[in-house]
Amino acid sequence: DRCWTADRLARRGLQHQPRCPLCDQAPETMRHLLLECPFARQTWHEILSWLWMTTAGPSHEDSLMDWWLQARQNTPTLMRKGLASIALLTPWMI
Repeated sequence: DRCWTADRLARRGLQHQPRCPLCDQAPETMRHLLLECPFARQTWHEILSWLWMTTAGPSHEDSLMDWWLQARQNTPTLMRKGLASIALLTPWMI
């Protein structure tokens, strides 16, 4: 929770846009930005599909860590480094 999302800016009394800049549908929180936002969900789907990964993207019910642990376990050993890279780069780019 180190990313300066709207909820964190609000706690510190700093100027912010209250809604997610990607979808304009919900308050911008870290959870929304990485897991719940329709843009983020589509991004996860497209990237994992492009890589031919059979694991589903993170769902809004789980935490990113829960998804990571399950996806890593279900991914063949030879593909785990690729999954690790995607799991780090996708949230960074979002």
